[in-house]
Amino acid sequence: MAIAAEDFSRARNAVVAAYLGWALDAFDFFILILTFDEVAKTFGVSITSITFAITLTLATRAIGAFIFGRLADIYGRKPVLMLVVLLYSVFEAATGFAWSFTSFLVIRTLFGIAMGGEWGIGSSLVMETIPDRWRGWVSGLLQAGYPSGFLLATLLFEFGDKALGWRGMFFVGAAPAILVFFINHSVQESPAFAKMKAGPKISIGQVLAKNAKLAIYGVLMMAAFNFFSHGTQDIYQKAFLGKQLHFTHEQIANTGIIFNIGAIVGGILFGLLSQKIGRRYAIIAACLLSLVVLWPWSHGTDFTTIAISAFVMQVAVQGAWGVVPAHLNELSPSEIRGTFPGFVYQLGNFVASVNAPMQAAIAARYGGDYGFALMLVAGVVSVVLILFMLFGPEAKNVSMTHLTEG
Repeated sequence: MAIAAEDFSRARNAVVAAYLGWALDAFDFFILILTFDEVAKTFGVSITSITFAITLTLATRAIGAFIFGRLADIYGRKPVLMLVVLLYSVFEAATGFAWSFTSFLVIRTLFGIAMGGEWGIGSSLVMETIPDRWRGWVSGLLQAGYPSGFLLATLLFEFGDKALGWRGMFFVGAAPAILVFFINHSVQESPAFAKMKAGPKISIGQVLAKNAKLAIYGVLMMAAFNFFSHGTQDIYQKAFLGKQLHFTHEQIANTGIIFNIGAIVGGILFGLLSQKIGRRYAIIAACLLSLVVLWPWSHGTDFTTIAISAFVMQVAVQGAWGVVPAHLNELSPSEIRGTFPGFVYQLGNFVASVNAPMQAAIAARYGGDYGFALMLVAGVVSVVLILFMLFGPEAKNVSMTHLTEG
């Protein structure tokens, strides 16, 4: 069925805004991932101390998801999305001005809170605006924003790190603030939000009470998903490739470029596949692919083996993630869709926020073998996700405007 030109424009602009919002959010986050050794040197602290900054950023995202999600359910998706993008851009730039390690941690905590609001609000705005038949590929495209941001950060690291230093790279991270002008001028409010506002008022407590099992399932599922992504990314380049395999700056950057291209391909590919075979089966297929390349990805020693296996691994990881925006928004109660997907996601992220120091500790226990730590986490969560998908719910193509009956 053809879509009217006005509806197409409305849907397209919502997709563009949410994709760029998530891509630039990830861009800002991964600047720290790629420079944490330089930051540690500046403040005279250990690598483990810097991984705590990563943990703080990830853990506090749940706070932002709840605060900004509730605001989005009250005042609308569009204005709160603008606020979130502006705030995380400001705190990213402020990181470059950090004068001590303590101030650095405080600013990264504030960044994490702001960052936590973007995904849930952006994805709900899109899923409530686009036609049902778009959900699979748009879900993959939205999630591809994350590796797109990682790719941008990697390119900045490769070509700008020596000239700008880590502080200069964080200043560049303020650029996403420009997106606010596009959202204000070109993006319309979600039609589902307008319908919800005209309907009966139901408290968040009532909705959660009726969906308690779903909420618990969602948090546990998203904890596994976040261990899947962060467990294959956070220490892979600087600790495994750099410290353990002694790859050069160029080899580390090129590996990042290659596997992020794979991640973009995987997100869109498995998002499309989920529209054909269902959300759960597409995720299972992606997890099985990750297990196929697990050993060469974590135990390869030459650049060619690492590059190929890392490409495939991120096709799988972000392929599974590519289904998440549609899957989680379809499972969400309509009345709290601004809050539920993002909050559940970020609570899962809170659980998984221990990943970087945990993997560093595992590696230290096994004689500095980061490859083993990577393999252990990625392998376990792949199996856990498969089990979640085999026994969990699915609501493919459910109406986004159906309200809970009071």
